[in-house]
Amino acid sequence: MKILDRISLALFSTIILVLSIVLCLLIFGWLDLQTMNLFMQTLLQDNLSCNIALGIAAICILLAIKCIFFESTPDNKTTSGDGIVLQNDNGKLVVSRNTIQNLVVSAVKEFETATDAMASVRMNKEGTIDIDVTMYVLSNAVIKDLSTNLQVKVKEIIKNSLDIEVNAVNVRVKDVTPKENVHE
Repeated sequence: MKILDRISLALFSTIILVLSIVLCLLIFGWLDLQTMNLFMQTLLQDNLSCNIALGIAAICILLAIKCIFFESTPDNKTTSGDGIVLQNDNGKLVVSRNTIQNLVVSAVKEFETATDAMASVRMNKEGTIDIDVTMYVLSNAVIKDLSTNLQVKVKEIIKNSLDIEVNAVNVRVKDVTPKENVHE
């Protein structure tokens, strides 16, 4: 919750609590209705106290409208130091950069013509990420098709696994490796 939302919720809750307590005291007969009537008349006779009461009533009306019509939900994806925080009603999950990098490397390993890969992840404040993949390919690889398929696959895996949007998957082919140099 934002700080302004917390303050307004605390103020609104306090006012409603006081009104509820006064109403309960009136219903149980512990507070005399005549005393309450005298208090209200005294309150409304003075111009300053009347303006204060009107201001409090206006604030309550605005806060009630805000609570009814405008939902204040926190972002369910925020970045923290070395990861992304995914938040839902049950709690938080912190997904580290290394986890995302390992998902990307495992996606690269699914392609037969890619031999080795390294990934780096840049996290944006909007909760999205950019991924840079550096890889070696075999000499028989069709690099354009491989990179396009890899970009689609990485975006798909990250979206399905973590529900995080990937802005871009930048592929860099570092070198071409002959087939006979590949160690299995």
